[in-house]
Amino acid sequence: MTDQSFSRDKRLLTPRHFKTVFDGTTGKVPGKQVLLLARENQLDHPRIGFVIAKKSVRLAVQRNRLKRVIRDSFRRHQEQLVGWDIIVLARKGMADQDNDELHAHFVKLWKRLSKLRKNTPALAEPSDDRPHA
Repeated sequence: MTDQSFSRDKRLLTPRHFKTVFDGTTGKVPGKQVLLLARENQLDHPRIGFVIAKKSVRLAVQRNRLKRVIRDSFRRHQEQLVGWDIIVLARKGMADQDNDELHAHFVKLWKRLSKLRKNTPALAEPSDDRPHA
């Protein structure tokens, strides 16, 4: 069985981690009241961070619920997200969705993000076609 934990090493923790993703985004996946920004991380596991502003989601209870549901979805689908640093940007109206809608929506977003990695030649391993001396 695959590791479905959500340990500290699977989170973007520092401002530097977030800045790296914001400045070097190689994948964007827009969704209903959400935007995923992603960047290749050269690790054997994905990492996730959240930007859920009070302006977008007023109540702390709702912000915490969103983070909890998204973390659970991420934890269940992390094997298809290996190699990505992901930032979830919440937009107005996201808190209006119930938990089942959020789960279903994020399943689709994770699939789109994993396909993006497979279809983007810039993210593929660099080939060394130079002759060896």
